[in-house]
Amino acid sequence: MTVMRRVPIRSSMLAAVGYDEQTALLEVQFTSGDVYRYFAVPASVHRALLEADSPGAYFNRAISGRYPTRQQ
Repeated sequence: MTVMRRVPIRSSMLAAVGYDEQTALLEVQFTSGDVYRYFAVPASVHRALLEADSPGAYFNRAISGRYPTRQQ
């Protein structure tokens, strides 16, 4: 499996986020160091996460529990 490039994000909960538009795969690194992959995530959701005033709150509201996920 290829390593996804992640960009740092300003959040007390999230450390970095990566996205592959071709596969609609969102990779989230939490400040704890844990990394999770979320599948079938639209590009618009990834953009909104990056642009959110509170990425952690947006993640909890729009991503967590809504997409299939796997811990890396």
